[in-house]
Amino acid sequence: MIAAGYEDGNHANDLRDDPAFKLALERDPETGAALCSQPTISRMENLAYTRALIRMAHEMVRFFRASFARPPRQIVLDIDDTFDVVHGHQQLRLFNAYYDEYGFQPIVVFDGEGRLVGAVLRPARRPTGKEAAADIRRLIRQIRRLWPTTEVLLRADSHYGTPEVLDLCDSLGLRYVFGLTKIARLREQVQTLEGSTADRYARKGEKLRRFKSFSYAARSWSKERRVIARVEVGPLGRDTRFIVTNLMGPRGKHLYEKIYSARGQAENHIKGWKSHLASDRTLCMDTSANQMRLMLHGCAYWLWWTLRAACPKHSPWRRAQFGTLRLHLVNLAATIVEKKTRIVMTLPASCPRQSLIRLLFDALAPHDADIARRQS
Repeated sequence: MIAAGYEDGNHANDLRDDPAFKLALERDPETGAALCSQPTISRMENLAYTRALIRMAHEMVRFFRASFARPPRQIVLDIDDTFDVVHGHQQLRLFNAYYDEYGFQPIVVFDGEGRLVGAVLRPARRPTGKEAAADIRRLIRQIRRLWPTTEVLLRADSHYGTPEVLDLCDSLGLRYVFGLTKIARLREQVQTLEGSTADRYARKGEKLRRFKSFSYAARSWSKERRVIARVEVGPLGRDTRFIVTNLMGPRGKHLYEKIYSARGQAENHIKGWKSHLASDRTLCMDTSANQMRLMLHGCAYWLWWTLRAACPKHSPWRRAQFGTLRLHLVNLAATIVEKKTRIVMTLPASCPRQSLIRLLFDALAPHDADIARRQS
């Protein structure tokens, strides 16, 4: 339902006798029993308990593993949070002054290619270092059980670059690139670079971007770490940013522009999850029920990610938004006729995406090995 654009439980009442949804659940489209109603959906959402939700989180990681044909040499994990507005008195809701709203602020993790790895519901406040470190530790343990030799690179903005998270990465052998908050001690390291960059801009009139790499240890850190400063001067003035990393090989410019800045793509993944799959519909009163809804919307995300990944590699469909794919491939008119020995589904003769639909049917059809595994 969610993947097809029916994210509200009330939609179940209208879809109980939908022949396409019945077929998806292996029921006869005309004579088959009706599907569940809205009260059944609500009861299912509220059935989840803590242990079941933990098992669901483990299954999400297994979805992630199953999307690879073989264990990868390295994976990149982007950690971020997003704000979900609520309008009731749900458990864990909190007022966030930045958004000027009550809501939740779940932590979500995607890999560099847009695979959803995990989602945790939490109050609408910035996660503490201990909280972020605990979530990362649980996730990495699950991944290491599946792929013990795969290297993991973590990317996140400045409020995840806490001493607890940095020490955890060192202890677990993780590579990382985190943003750093601009403070006076860091600005002292780049005063000369900022001044010379401003002078060059004044002479040439062209926006300049320069980088500096140096060792730095905050008072709360357990040791010195490599910090990259990016100094930019243009028509809008000076803009200086900092990142901290344990990657020693690449130059500062490459680290910032090619590795760290690529984490901005996670915003597009969150947009696809929220805007096209309504993952912010966390409207249940109970915390467990809302976490369950995050899991359901996560499964809908995986349906669409899998479908998009099956599209031709160099076609525009491989980069299309979920809403676009849904409009062209799912929300189509069709005639479904149930006969004595078979079921006939007829799409319009003028369907403009016939070739793509046929290709996806072939690409996503279960193989003999998959069928045997399911039967066993």
